Amino acid sequence: MSKKEKRELIKILITIFLLIVITILPVIDELKLILYIIAYLMVGYNVIKKALRNIFRGDLFDENFLMSIATMGAIITGEYLEAVLVMLLYQIGELFQSYAVGKSRKSITDLMDIRPDYANIERDGKLIKVDSEEVNIGEQIVVQPGEKIPLDGLVKKGKSMLDTSALTGESIPRKAEKGDAVLSGCINKTGILTIQVTKKFEESTASKILDLVENASNKKAKAENFITKFAKYYTPIVVILALILAFLPPLFIKNLTVIDCLKRAMTFLVISCPCALVISVPLGFFGGLGGASKNGILIKGSNYLETLANTKTVVFDKTGTLTEGKFQVIKIESDNKEKLLDIATLAESFSTHPIALAIKEKGKSDINKNRIKNIKEVAGKGISAQIDNKAVYVGNDKLMEEHEINYKKTEEIGTIIYVAEEKECLGFIVIADKIKENAKETISILKNKNHINSTIMLTGDKTEIASSIATQVGVDKVYAELLPKDKVDKLEMILKEQNKNEKVAFVGDGMNDAPVLTRADVGIAMGALGSDAAIEAADVVIMDDDISKINDAIKLSQRTIRIVKQNIYFAIGIKIFFLLLGALGIANMMEAVFADVGVSMIAILNSMRALKVKKNTING
Repeated sequence: MSKKEKRELIKILITIFLLIVITILPVIDELKLILYIIAYLMVGYNVIKKALRNIFRGDLFDENFLMSIATMGAIITGEYLEAVLVMLLYQIGELFQSYAVGKSRKSITDLMDIRPDYANIERDGKLIKVDSEEVNIGEQIVVQPGEKIPLDGLVKKGKSMLDTSALTGESIPRKAEKGDAVLSGCINKTGILTIQVTKKFEESTASKILDLVENASNKKAKAENFITKFAKYYTPIVVILALILAFLPPLFIKNLTVIDCLKRAMTFLVISCPCALVISVPLGFFGGLGGASKNGILIKGSNYLETLANTKTVVFDKTGTLTEGKFQVIKIESDNKEKLLDIATLAESFSTHPIALAIKEKGKSDINKNRIKNIKEVAGKGISAQIDNKAVYVGNDKLMEEHEINYKKTEEIGTIIYVAEEKECLGFIVIADKIKENAKETISILKNKNHINSTIMLTGDKTEIASSIATQVGVDKVYAELLPKDKVDKLEMILKEQNKNEKVAFVGDGMNDAPVLTRADVGIAMGALGSDAAIEAADVVIMDDDISKINDAIKLSQRTIRIVKQNIYFAIGIKIFFLLLGALGIANMMEAVFADVGVSMIAILNSMRALKVKKNTING
């Protein structure tokens, strides 16, 4: 509980004590009135102050104005106890709301712990603490165990385990050693690291994420905008109705005094306070954003929560999204597999191509590069060289045909690398991008539990490879061999095919999908930790590489919108019912207060459900 909340609680307790004294002890009327006024000001002073301040600002009709007018009217009519109780219960509701908002905000502000306090930098042979904004690219910083990494960079010296939970939501520490890229916001757990800075503070991962989170509340959903407009027109209407209720009925109804009607009008005003709506709807969205951030999903605004909830088509990039984005050898076909892999590893030993890296990872690490000479890389075909003074060829079918190698073409799905020695084909290697372990399950849950109508893959890869992966994971449609511009054109086509209220989400790895991420109704960047393009272009950023969190994001958004709608219907329904009771004189002011505070508390409790997210079990 904050200091402000503690002060408010003390005021509430003192007021309750004063009311007990007035009720239990034999106190003369003059002293009772003084104690009532003290108790009223104790809990009502801030409300009256806000009402007066807002009147001078031209913001006349708000809940503070309604509460002040209603309770002062109660005092004028001699209902001192009711006046105090109205303010008391209102303040209890406000305290409860403050606690709820604080709890909701904490899940997001926990992320603010990634903000670095300082950087240790070596200057003139001394290690000094400086503001992170003062460190330049290329300078080296030292991060001690327990400290936050203040800036993005490369590890130059040291070895440690990093706590990335503030960024990814994952509790398992990651290893960092010389040559590894590390990101600001992570906590160094074990060893001392010397890091060369690669980005200035304002461009660092921590700064970009903090900016994203701090501005998330500026992007309001339609439901939030509805409440703002609703309150703007609703409040003056109920004030006018209260005035009519106070002075018009006595003119037409016998035995109905102005005092009786004034009491009804005051009750009507208390009931009319739109606290439950004004508090609970933004709190519901805030809870949804907070629950997502606890799970390593950053959503840039409540409007994107609403769009996610209405998503019916999910479009995927392939590489790095449905697959791991890393080539690996999945099959070797040869009568002498050891010899074939030895030749292929030697031939590719000087290359940094992803296919070469996959072969070298599969082959021996202690190869003798002196065995190879006359290496010639043929663009789009492969490599020719001499190994142990014999001509070898490692590449695709075009390379084999160019050197008139007698080989048998395979129909295997993947990137095929044939290996030949002199004029003899020794066999082939199949290289493919590995499908993510939970990709198939994710697609299944999208369709069966999250009610997604269609899943589509857009990729620049070959048709046969894309079709094979789509079949394995369960994607409905595939568009392959696409250039970046083609992806945007296909997405435009998909968007035109949707019904008015059906939205399209695009899921990409964030590195080269910025145009498509931007064009989709909602762009979801996968595994975007440290990717500037993703954080800038995407509307939803999944901070690690867990594809199943797409389901978490959609399910959470659907639940948040459901909670918000429940609050709207419940609050308006109860409000109308009690307004009628108050106007007819059936409900008194005490019942009105309990109705208003009760509705607010129930709506707040309901909103806080959006925060309850158990990691990776939201779909369970």
